[in-house]
Amino acid sequence: MSAGVASAELRVPLTPPFASGPLLAALRSHTVPGLERHDAATGTHTRAIRTRHGAATVSVTLRDTDHVTVRIAGTAPRDTAEVVETVRHWLDLDTDPAIVDAAFADDPRLGPLTVATPGLRVLGSTDWFSTAVQTVLGQQVSVAAACTFGGRLVAEYGDDAPGGLRCFPTPQRLAGADPERLRAVIGTTRSRARTVQALAAAAGEGLDPATASFRADLLALPGIGPWTVEYLALRVLGDRDAYPSGDLVLRRALGVDTTREVLERAQSWRPWRAYAVSHLWTVAAYSPSVSSA
Repeated sequence: MSAGVASAELRVPLTPPFASGPLLAALRSHTVPGLERHDAATGTHTRAIRTRHGAATVSVTLRDTDHVTVRIAGTAPRDTAEVVETVRHWLDLDTDPAIVDAAFADDPRLGPLTVATPGLRVLGSTDWFSTAVQTVLGQQVSVAAACTFGGRLVAEYGDDAPGGLRCFPTPQRLAGADPERLRAVIGTTRSRARTVQALAAAAGEGLDPATASFRADLLALPGIGPWTVEYLALRVLGDRDAYPSGDLVLRRALGVDTTREVLERAQSWRPWRAYAVSHLWTVAAYSPSVSSA
């Protein structure tokens, strides 16, 4: 940590087993330049966040143990509990993996996956708005392209945080940006940029994951469909039965051709479909042979 910046180091407990490898692979794949840094050699991921009292950076070191090492820089001590709660949601540290793994034990598709990677977690979010914008930017493009788009947003509209990173732009900043300038900065289509600004405006006006109408409110926005809503339910709301059935990677992983078949295949996985999705995404997108490419 740099001189003059308040810092803290904590051991945040979890219930083992803890499959750190797939979670690190997912974090690496979704790293937004300028907002985050990933160190595969040490198993550490660092991200700029906002707390009630200002910008901070949080670094998490993941291993197959009974805790996550968390280093916080730049936040007031009174914000430490808030940051720890954020990390617990982000890395799904409150789950009891034995319950989930047992639910899939007899499934011919998922049973072997739980044996291979016991204690798999669902990647969450440190900030629902940034995850929502990144999800919009990722529509119909690769994860790498979406991260590049997000990095451009952070560089142009973000705020400085400790350690040379920048916080994701606020909804107010993006909602008030010149539309054509925003589109040019991102390098995306006008329709995608309009969706980003519509999402930002709605967030600034009170769109909130804590409300019962969040899913419906999201779906009412231009450019946001059922896949985006279910993906955000999985990442942001912590809905462990969320299931983005229209996902193309999921369809390929299951070897089926239609969304209806994807839904039918998952009936026996309820109420843990989010974990089923994470297992299938891990095999399809985050396995060593894929993620090292």
